Amino acid sequence: MRRTGILLLAAAPIAVAAVVYGLGAGSSGSSDAKDKHISAVQRERQDAKSRAESERARDEEAIADAPPGLAAPAKKELAQRIVASAENSTLDWRGSYGYIEDIGDGRGYTAGIIGFCTGTHDLLTLVERYTKARPGNGLAPYLPALRKVDGTGSHQGLDPGFTAAWKAEAKLPAFRAAQEEERDRVYFDPAVRLAKLDGLGTLGQFVYYDAMVFHGPGTGRDGFYGLRERALRKAGSPSRGGGERAYLDVFLDVRREAMRRRSSTIDTTRVDTAQRRFLREGNLELRTPLTWQVYGETYRVP
Repeated sequence: MRRTGILLLAAAPIAVAAVVYGLGAGSSGSSDAKDKHISAVQRERQDAKSRAESERARDEEAIADAPPGLAAPAKKELAQRIVASAENSTLDWRGSYGYIEDIGDGRGYTAGIIGFCTGTHDLLTLVERYTKARPGNGLAPYLPALRKVDGTGSHQGLDPGFTAAWKAEAKLPAFRAAQEEERDRVYFDPAVRLAKLDGLGTLGQFVYYDAMVFHGPGTGRDGFYGLRERALRKAGSPSRGGGERAYLDVFLDVRREAMRRRSSTIDTTRVDTAQRRFLREGNLELRTPLTWQVYGETYRVP
């Protein structure tokens, strides 16, 4: 995944009381105060958790009757094919489980069906979760090195064996399933859910998903959530009374600007001659047949 930042979810602070030996006069009151402070923090954390669960429940209720959109099996398959055309120059996204190379973007190795990167935390998370489920797998020995290079473009501790280990592991159904699960957990499901809450149809859900893949689920200026924030300031989403086509047009403008900030020579055709084309044609439900271009190549899905 070629992204600009990592979304860090801040947890409420946890107060830890120090162990005090030889308590004298007045120490009991100090201990009571600490206990009260710990209890207050615990209550705050529980309240925050309850609010989050309540908000999620309201969100789920709000989209419960919405059409499946991009989550419908045929549309989800289509989405993976369109993303693969931009990420791996192919429509055969299942042929990319074993893909791995350093594409020279400063993010280390890019690998797998969604472009997990050794330098952007998502590849590390994938291998950690996979190893928890299947200890002793062929990638587990590289976890210490993956933790050290996380956030950098370094290969230290990974060469020369990591790429071969990735390709070998990618032949196993369990690791293929792990890649799909991580793709859905981090990118697909959150993007589709938020797009539905914003009142967007199938095309809008894909626009969010592809942006999440490329820019990452970051809150910074050029992370997905930062892009959405800026777009919402310029145009209201349908759920806020705005027009769907107008809002998506603005979102794609904001996204293209972010891509160009990364590099003035970056290829933006995944926006210009793919998503923008679908939008210009008024294909808000991402109906097939579809024709689009990425990097000068033409793709068709009947």
